Amino acid sequence: MSEKISFTDFEKLDLRIGKIVEAIQVPNSKKLIKITAAFGDEKRQAVAGLLKYYKPEELVGKKCVFLINLQHRLLAGIESQCMILAAEDTEGNVSVLQPEKDIPEGSKVG
Repeated sequence: MSEKISFTDFEKLDLRIGKIVEAIQVPNSKKLIKITAAFGDEKRQAVAGLLKYYKPEELVGKKCVFLINLQHRLLAGIESQCMILAAEDTEGNVSVLQPEKDIPEGSKVG
């Protein structure tokens, strides 16, 4: 298990529901997908190593959980402005996290 954090630290995380409106394979990459997600009035892009688990077109239209206040970073020369959350089991299967019910994009998770 990992280090314990305070509730105050948890409150710093801005987790939101985003609707994936575009997903494309990053050119010259065997792992990365560039995702554009809508969070209500705002769109952001994420670069995620999900190509082994999803075809880009399978992600379009999904509502997923994103961390949107993570420091931006460059991956394969593309700015990643948020992070899509996913779970991995002991056998290496990966699944993006999605809300159980339809909920508006931009909704806060917490």
